[in-house]
Amino acid sequence: MLEVDHVDLHYGAAIALRQVSLRAETGAVTCLLGRNGVGKTSLLRAITGAHPVSSGAIRWEGADITRLPIHDRARRGIAWVPQGRDIFPLLTVRENLETGFAVLPRGLRRVPDQVYELFPVLKTMLRRRGGDLSGGQQQQLAIARALVMKPRLLVLDEPTEGIQPSIIKDIGRVIGLLRSQGEMAIMLVEQYFDFARDLAQTIAVMDRGDIVLSGRRDDLDEADVRRRLSV
Repeated sequence: MLEVDHVDLHYGAAIALRQVSLRAETGAVTCLLGRNGVGKTSLLRAITGAHPVSSGAIRWEGADITRLPIHDRARRGIAWVPQGRDIFPLLTVRENLETGFAVLPRGLRRVPDQVYELFPVLKTMLRRRGGDLSGGQQQQLAIARALVMKPRLLVLDEPTEGIQPSIIKDIGRVIGLLRSQGEMAIMLVEQYFDFARDLAQTIAVMDRGDIVLSGRRDDLDEADVRRRLSV
């Protein structure tokens, strides 16, 4: 289980997160919803170690990881697929996937067959440069690279952004399959309620750095969630 406990986060004098608490459980999708600029990505940066928190605690699998650097959290099984994908455009698809080896023991440094089963298009493009792929293919590559790390917590920041509908369906199918295997916790940041509703067991809504609504998907009022997401 991931536990975020009363976390504050600042960028200089500006506060991005205020007393945020959240949990994500293995075998479930926890979806974080909210409009642009409300702190969703800042929370992911806190969880993954990309930005230090000002106060509060973050625990993963019972251990306090609040002050651990990002690479040590990756070694503990936390994989982040950032908004914008951040693949290496001049590396081939194969080379991009192999960057996930960095956190693995030498004997485990291979691309799992499951990666190509989940994203068969990548197997046909191993020699193509990442920058030559479409946006949807790059998103699939970014998720696949994270899976190479054999994560126990998969953090996805708006994986549907700028992606064509057919690939959004493929990504949703992959997330659902990973959830059903029961081997990892999945934290999903989204702006689109319909995509989140179909995948998440737990939903949290952010506004101005706070969690303003959270609970099991079936216990929340859909109209209330949608109202909080409207501009």
